[in-house]
Amino acid sequence: MVRIGAKKTTGWKATIAVAMSNYIESGSIIAIATSMVFWMQEFGFDSAFQGLLAALSANAFGAAIGAIIGGPLCDRYGRKFIYTYDLILYMVGVLIAAFAMDQWMLLGAFIITGIAVGAGVPASWTYIAEEAPSDRRAAHVGTAQLAWSVGPAIGFLLAAFLAPAGLMGSRIIFLHLFVVAFITWWVRRGLEESKSWKDTQTIRTQQGAKAAAGRGFKALLTRKQNLLAILFLIGVYSFWNTVAGQAGMFMPDVYRASGLTDPAQQYFLQSFLWGMTVVGTFVFMALGDRMSRRLLYFIGAALGIAGWVVLVYVPNGTPTLFGFAILWGFAAGIGAQAFYGLWTAELFATQYRASAQGLLFFTARIMVGVLSYGFPVWLETLGLPTLGGILIAILAVSLVVGTVWAPDTQGKSLEEIENERYGTVKDDTLTPA
Repeated sequence: MVRIGAKKTTGWKATIAVAMSNYIESGSIIAIATSMVFWMQEFGFDSAFQGLLAALSANAFGAAIGAIIGGPLCDRYGRKFIYTYDLILYMVGVLIAAFAMDQWMLLGAFIITGIAVGAGVPASWTYIAEEAPSDRRAAHVGTAQLAWSVGPAIGFLLAAFLAPAGLMGSRIIFLHLFVVAFITWWVRRGLEESKSWKDTQTIRTQQGAKAAAGRGFKALLTRKQNLLAILFLIGVYSFWNTVAGQAGMFMPDVYRASGLTDPAQQYFLQSFLWGMTVVGTFVFMALGDRMSRRLLYFIGAALGIAGWVVLVYVPNGTPTLFGFAILWGFAAGIGAQAFYGLWTAELFATQYRASAQGLLFFTARIMVGVLSYGFPVWLETLGLPTLGGILIAILAVSLVVGTVWAPDTQGKSLEEIENERYGTVKDDTLTPA
């Protein structure tokens, strides 16, 4: 039901409104990354506390907590339920960050923001895929990836232009995220609930108590099809995201280690990199429903590895930095995250689709958090060549898993995929085909 005073939001407008979760997610990470040096100067904390802030933020553990809570709530109470509350919590978090007066206030803000992001992102990927036409699912899911790409492109541009203002400029960036979140929340008031979720709830209501066993983590984790899909997607996304999370949070530190020390130049380079991600995302949206997904995934994963090889092992210089920005940036647009959003929606039944998203997002962010906590120190002690080699090996795992075990779901409706994987899916008590 649409609230009084809220205009009904459907089609591409609904897709874009939901996809904005990814803009504020990535925007939060970039706001933290670009402001960290100013917070350190203002509050006087060291690299160990920097790692703690990063680990508990929207980039890692904070988002993990939100995802593991928000996913099951999304399946139980509806996709729209999450949108009613998560952006309000997010707005509180970024406001606290914008006006933080000490490092502990900042830590609280990052945790709150991270929980809100973690709850919202799985719901957004789920909703978009459920509402998308079967022959255009990649294009619609790609919209979330596009928003995720535009966030850092704008965030780094703002950071570059506001760098002379120091910490005040960083506070302005957090305030801009508050404004975007408020506008998104206002537009989302008119969202219809997911039809797939409503249909499933109707069936479950008719079944009564019998349906209770088919929902939640217990049902998700007691079927072989689900366990195999979870392992596959951890290999695809969690490994890739472990590297991408460090790039999003600590890329200025990596650039300094590779010889680029001017903050404004770092931000402009990062904005260019994310511009290439936007280009790559448009390619994914155009080709993801038309060409072999296995081949497209392999191309993206291979280009991502090539980018890090260039950055880590080719002699420092402007061509090296731009080569990395082009390769890694473009690869991120057609790489693991876009396919994760697509395959996670396709490989799980409606009654626990968002729970699966939450569990996988939780796992990915925990892996990022573990590496984030020690990354600044390891970069100083191990050096870029050694640490970069570890990151490349992690990316190689993602390439192999996604290329070898890519599922055959292209062009099929979510109902057809469910029937192929589970049998005729009415509830989770039925015997799989």
